[in-house]
Amino acid sequence: MSVKKVILIRHGQSKWNLLNKFTGWNDVELSDLGKKEAVKAANLLKMNKINFNYSFSSMLTRSIHTLWIILKTLNKTWVTVDKDWKLNERHYGALQGLNKDEMVKKYGEEKVHKWRRSYKISPPKIKNFNSLFSGYDERYENIGLNNFPKGESLELTEKRVVEFWKEKLLPHMKLQKKIIIVAHGNSLRALIKYLGNIDDVLISRLDIPTGSPIVYEFNKNYLPIRYYFL
Repeated sequence: MSVKKVILIRHGQSKWNLLNKFTGWNDVELSDLGKKEAVKAANLLKMNKINFNYSFSSMLTRSIHTLWIILKTLNKTWVTVDKDWKLNERHYGALQGLNKDEMVKKYGEEKVHKWRRSYKISPPKIKNFNSLFSGYDERYENIGLNNFPKGESLELTEKRVVEFWKEKLLPHMKLQKKIIIVAHGNSLRALIKYLGNIDDVLISRLDIPTGSPIVYEFNKNYLPIRYYFL
């Protein structure tokens, strides 16, 4: 059986991961540890002889820079980097920039857990005049303000990630591209949920660590077989 592989990697630790803040679509750089995690991920791919010749990232710096570090470490800076906002992290709405522990004290652990992990519940929406609202960023001008997310559930995140799968990932796989995707915890959870048809409740238990490569295997008909962490 011909097995096709796609590599999935959550970006390295960001500076806001380090500060335990809700990040979402806020554009935050990698921490020093995050940069080291990217190098470690590259070396894991090399050690396991997993190759790729095409790459996708989100439109967020922490994802892009993780991929750049991986490409540089593997001497593969020639590889095309296709950036797509549909791979962006789940939009955390008005929670963006706020400390998770402080929100637990304010709203209670159960409510914050639902905002973070439930499939259908969205966080409070961010306002256009909020300084952390990124709807005016030129990188998103093709989305339009009316369609720009202001707070997403995992269900809404999955909807756009599935569009990415159908519009870009699957067609590139059929062109025999060997693909690596560097994205975010929730966008990758959404993709894995869709591919594996995982239950709405069970998906809340899937934790994707920063900088840890996942190999997703597909059969010759591009149907998912299994995934595993390196």
